[in-house]
Amino acid sequence: MSAAISHVSTAATLYTFRRCPYAIRARLAVKVSGVAVNMHEVSLRNKPQSMLDCSPKGTVPVLQLLDGTVIEESLDIMRWALAINDPQGWLDQHGALSAEAAALIAINDGVFKQNLDRYKYAERFPAFPAHYYREQGSLFLTTLNNRLALHHHLMRDQISFADIAIFPFVRQFAHVDKEWFYANPSPHAHVMRWLDDLLASPLFLAVMEKTPSSGT
Repeated sequence: MSAAISHVSTAATLYTFRRCPYAIRARLAVKVSGVAVNMHEVSLRNKPQSMLDCSPKGTVPVLQLLDGTVIEESLDIMRWALAINDPQGWLDQHGALSAEAAALIAINDGVFKQNLDRYKYAERFPAFPAHYYREQGSLFLTTLNNRLALHHHLMRDQISFADIAIFPFVRQFAHVDKEWFYANPSPHAHVMRWLDDLLASPLFLAVMEKTPSSGT
């Protein structure tokens, strides 16, 4: 923890679920910031009343601050943590997110997430077979791959906000059919390399450590 944040007093509680991509990206930003936050792993079958009291929508992640302020969107939780401390410069020198990065994240959170859900749970969306939704989702992989052919990460050679906001969803997409995703040769080889590097990072491994869940 840097001296800049050693005097920050926080009793914030982050309600999270280990495998949720929205929660993963929130945890990553909190972890890298070094801000002390109480991580409350949630059982989705038995959501804690304390979480529902502060956020009736009942989805994770949810961050409750000491003053009672509730932050319910994962990107906003990321910004909150990085506004306190951004040691790796995930945001730009002005603490902002570029329009280009914001547009890429919007596609991820919009049409890509929609196709991811339909691909993962194809039996719930019988209008098309699973491979159709995979093909639609792969259009975004192509976009990412083209960017990663130019830089080691999405916006530059170093990790940025966009990488952290997006890769947990690509991870979930890859896990639907790993044999297909990691086929060789692959039209998205740069995405494979990028994803594997992030999955092997100490930061990701740290936020994915299993902790006891609580429904109280």
